[in-house]
Amino acid sequence: MLQLQPFCGHHFLHHHPIRPRGSALARRQCFKNTALTRQRHSLLIRQEAARLGFSFTGIAKAGPLDEEARHLEEWLHHGFHGQMQYMENNFDTRTDPTKLVPGAKSVIVLLHNYFPKEKQEDPDAPKLARYAYGEDYHFILKRKLKDLLAFIRQEIGEVQGRCFVDSAPVMERDWAKRAGLGWTGKNTLLIHPKAGSYFFLAELILNLELPPDQPMKDYCGTCRRCINACPTAAISPSGYLLDASRCISYLTIELRDETLPDEFRGKMDNWMFGCDVCQEVCPWNRFASPHNEPAFEPKLELMKMKNSEWRELTKEVFQQVFKKSAVKRTKYEGLKRNIDFL
Repeated sequence: MLQLQPFCGHHFLHHHPIRPRGSALARRQCFKNTALTRQRHSLLIRQEAARLGFSFTGIAKAGPLDEEARHLEEWLHHGFHGQMQYMENNFDTRTDPTKLVPGAKSVIVLLHNYFPKEKQEDPDAPKLARYAYGEDYHFILKRKLKDLLAFIRQEIGEVQGRCFVDSAPVMERDWAKRAGLGWTGKNTLLIHPKAGSYFFLAELILNLELPPDQPMKDYCGTCRRCINACPTAAISPSGYLLDASRCISYLTIELRDETLPDEFRGKMDNWMFGCDVCQEVCPWNRFASPHNEPAFEPKLELMKMKNSEWRELTKEVFQQVFKKSAVKRTKYEGLKRNIDFL
């Protein structure tokens, strides 16, 4: 258990008035020690997260996301989520972490770099978003989060918490923004000033109080590169608003129709799974450096596949090339649909 002097708690202070003289000094010292303890816990967690391979760690105070909830409600009202009906589910849980972890006090947000050293060799081949080059990040990051939570319990005490990697109703980018890990760009992605946007997000929601980080200011300025470059005009003219139903990532991954909408024919920029256009043109990604996670290294045969091989893709080759890959989410039929549409 987290060991603090018993009179530090709010309940004790409220019901047992501090007597004058030495006890007042002791009270001040107690709160000072508590603050130092929280700082120490924060440092321990950040150091272990770095050891596990996370690039950046931020901490936010847990609580309702009232302003963000209003924006989400308006976004859903306009139908910008397309067929992603799950975005409408668990609205209250999505906007309040205490409904996921009762008594939650802190949201630890972690960024994990996935920017690869290589690109697909054939410039004419159908393109794959860089995040999907290696193994499915959900499983890799979940294991690391569980290791981090085990470390916290070993070093600090019986902390209650849960791990999240893009698989539960958690507003990841909003928490990352609150945790001081960057700002929401005009393409609606989180941008870190020292490393760009090629990151996976992961969270630990804990009932452990930790000193929160301060949010960053927005440094997009007057830049419009992502807005102008989007092949399907999915980003609003003023930025900061994405019509996901027009986004190539949505069309190639989330949309389950037998064929893609005809209005997007000739506008897919040769992307068969996901899209990196708004990241490729972002000036902040000039700071992106290659990751060092072995599990995210691409298979050699995937990088070497030519346009003709993709066009003639068989189910057997799909299973071999995308074993343990996030691409399996769209299944063979979905990827073949996308390739045939290009």
